[in-house]
Amino acid sequence: MYETTLWLFSMCLLLGSVVGLLAGLLGIGGGLLVVPALVWLLPKAGIASHLVMHIALATSLASIVMTSTASARNHFKLGNIDFSMVKMLAPGIIVGGLGGSVVAEIIPSHYLPKIFAVIVLCLAIQMLLSMKVINSKPLPNSLACVSSGGIIGLISSLAGIGGGSLTVPYLTYYGIEMRRAIGTSSLVGLLIAVSGMIGFIYAGVGSEALPAFSAGYVYLPALFGIAATSMIATRYGAALVSRLPTPTLKKLFAVLLLVISIKMFLS
Repeated sequence: MYETTLWLFSMCLLLGSVVGLLAGLLGIGGGLLVVPALVWLLPKAGIASHLVMHIALATSLASIVMTSTASARNHFKLGNIDFSMVKMLAPGIIVGGLGGSVVAEIIPSHYLPKIFAVIVLCLAIQMLLSMKVINSKPLPNSLACVSSGGIIGLISSLAGIGGGSLTVPYLTYYGIEMRRAIGTSSLVGLLIAVSGMIGFIYAGVGSEALPAFSAGYVYLPALFGIAATSMIATRYGAALVSRLPTPTLKKLFAVLLLVISIKMFLS
């Protein structure tokens, strides 16, 4: 048992370095890579198939808590966070994030990879098209923001992602400049990840089928492996932004996501 746990931890160290590098370079949420990678790795470590998707989603969200904390802190120092928008979105985001874990527990486990695949497919198409909406529409009222936050939180929690791919376009649609949209999204992503993680931990507590070293559905060896390297690699990814053709790389990454999503949907 300990040999497979150590092997998985080692693989997650490698995964975290790739995720961190791409997150810093392309500004994408790590969950888009972490979830499918864990879906492939966990069965090889002896994790029961009916638990794999729940553990992958929960562990992904837990890793995002760590990386988003660092990102949100940096954006706060730079003055990039619109706290008025965070305040309006937060109630819906938190409820939606918790709701995602509840929905994931209700849905039969063999449907979860397909749901993830559809969400990732939509995000990949959006990334591939790179649509930039410039709009001067007035901000929606509080009720609309709460509802929008709930939808963003629910979808993000179900996909095990921080939600930046949903939050940034939403904010820019209402005329918030890109710099502040990305900064605000980093804090919103932290709220999604925390609420989703708490929901998955609570849902998994008491389950005797879970492997050792688990906190609910969060698998700690995988979490610590990913977090240990991703938080370091993010800095190097950000440093490479000006040296590499980021728009081209982003489109190539979107094509990779398309392949991953189609493969998960058909499997």
